[in-house]
Amino acid sequence: MRKTDPSGHVVHSGSTLTREAPPAPPQPAGRAPASSPARRAGRLLGVDLARGLAIFGMFAVHVGPSPDNFDGLLGLLLDLPHGRSAALFATLAGVSLVLMSGAAETPQDRREARARIAIRAVLLLLAGTGLTMLGTTLSVIIPYYGVYFLMALPLLWLRPAALAALALLAAVAGPVVTMAPMVLPAEWLDGFAAYDPINALSGRGFIDLVLVGVFPAACWIAYVLAGMALARLDLASAGVRRRLGKAGAAMTVLGYGGSWLAASVFTGVQANVDRAAEAARAAGEHYQVFDQGTPLERLLVASAHSNSPFEIVGNLGVVILVLVAAIAALEARPRLRRLAAPVIAVGTISLTAYVGHILVIHYVEPEAYLGTTLAVLVAFVAGITAFAVAWKRFFRRGPLEFLLHFSAIKLARMVR
Repeated sequence: MRKTDPSGHVVHSGSTLTREAPPAPPQPAGRAPASSPARRAGRLLGVDLARGLAIFGMFAVHVGPSPDNFDGLLGLLLDLPHGRSAALFATLAGVSLVLMSGAAETPQDRREARARIAIRAVLLLLAGTGLTMLGTTLSVIIPYYGVYFLMALPLLWLRPAALAALALLAAVAGPVVTMAPMVLPAEWLDGFAAYDPINALSGRGFIDLVLVGVFPAACWIAYVLAGMALARLDLASAGVRRRLGKAGAAMTVLGYGGSWLAASVFTGVQANVDRAAEAARAAGEHYQVFDQGTPLERLLVASAHSNSPFEIVGNLGVVILVLVAAIAALEARPRLRRLAAPVIAVGTISLTAYVGHILVIHYVEPEAYLGTTLAVLVAFVAGITAFAVAWKRFFRRGPLEFLLHFSAIKLARMVR
């Protein structure tokens, strides 16, 4: 089966954001006031709606038609999810981390919350390594999530401003850090990899997960931290959403527009990358600037998964706009909740959807049966939507979401 760009997939953290609103924690000075339970529930539905849309975007990247084959609006719509659906998932993982930590105010509560999240991280790392060992053509993001969660543990209860500042720092410094393998002695890297048990099992060890993989934690922690900052804000407040909408629009322009100025107007970097990509396509290969570009190209180009500061900032702008729009739409039009219910249901079982679609692509190769990539995309969207709606009629969490939640709770009680 022909695959589109395999670098765009992502998975949600495994925590399920349901319609039930969690109890509101006491609000320290400087925090937004707690919203009513109904408004908090609307916020959670908006998060699930955004995650459901990200799942459909992920399907479009993995099994849908290539945007290179279309011009105009259709080509733009097919290109939009590339890189951005993954960024949306990673940001929503940060939102989930804050929700998983709950209203822990005492040291004991916080220790227990950290234990649960650390166990989830280890389980995701192990499960993702198992999926990677299948040899699928798609880069599995689940083990990366395990690393993101572990990195975020010490930062769970920081204020929104501090989290936003750290996200900005990661967006700027992370891409530079990922260039470390260019200057470090190869024997150092080989020596570390030789003793890395994850690398021994899957060939994708901690060097890949942190520095050189498709979703390197050194860069992608920026999305997670941004999501944590967003979750600490009162997203049910229309005023907060308006300010976030303006910030998201500004970040989108700064990220993609800044890259255009830096790479196309002031330098010829973008033209060099375009020529290299065209040569790779002519040879039947895939060009990825993050793997094959020069340091300057990796810092200035904002193409999907270039992991440049410009791409990260631009992606975060789009993510904020999508999230704010989803919450605002459901609050402004309550009847829309019923129409959007199938997509919201998909958003609550995203771990199941992710693992399921990986297994179907790997073992079934649906294009051999359905004929075209467009038919495969329609089948994936319809299939996961029907399953999610049916499953949510009887269960609160998706099957894999429940398994991860139950395992983390039980193991956390054992280590207390």
